[in-house]
Amino acid sequence: MESITNGYGLWTVVLINSFIFIIFTFSFFKPKTSRDWRSFGGFSAFIIALFTEMYGFPLTIYFLSGWLGTSFPGLNLLTHDAGHLWYTLLGLEGDPHTAPIHLLSNVLIFVGMYMIISAWRVLHAAQQKGVMANNGLYAYIRHPQYTAFMLIMVAFLLQWPTLLTILMFPVLVWVYRRLAKQEEIETIDRFGDDYVKYAEVTPAFIPAWGRRKLLNIESH
Repeated sequence: MESITNGYGLWTVVLINSFIFIIFTFSFFKPKTSRDWRSFGGFSAFIIALFTEMYGFPLTIYFLSGWLGTSFPGLNLLTHDAGHLWYTLLGLEGDPHTAPIHLLSNVLIFVGMYMIISAWRVLHAAQQKGVMANNGLYAYIRHPQYTAFMLIMVAFLLQWPTLLTILMFPVLVWVYRRLAKQEEIETIDRFGDDYVKYAEVTPAFIPAWGRRKLLNIESH
């Protein structure tokens, strides 16, 4: 009962939170190909690992308890608040949920979710017409949904860093970069020079803010 009292051992909360994020992402990402399922699966694994430590069992706190106990004597490591490691390491006081780093995390999560929805709408409309997606978020970056996944993961690492998710993050970034390259090969096969010209002026993952590219590409 102690772990539940301190904010852990709440496996129902783990399941509910994981389900909400995964189903939301699935409903707009809509994986179809094996490539889509790999990218979605990696993101889902990250989310499950995150909420397992956030509300289930604090594995990171367990492994770091010796060092944290020495560096922060008197700190009760078994409380939910202690799991906000950046809050603890930066010596912040008060409710960690109102700390600037946590609020920034919430904003980034919202932006990431909005990007997934917005990119899906543009891509879905383009697929329905059989044309290349190059408007909306696609006018700024070539892979907005992959960028959204990475942004949400960064947001959660700011809010609740764990050893497992920190290790998973660079691996998933590498996976998304590789999947994006495979996706572009297939897109070039379909749209040819139109996509090549589009890729020459549109960044892959990080938008060039302040200068929207005017694309004179004929879609077919």
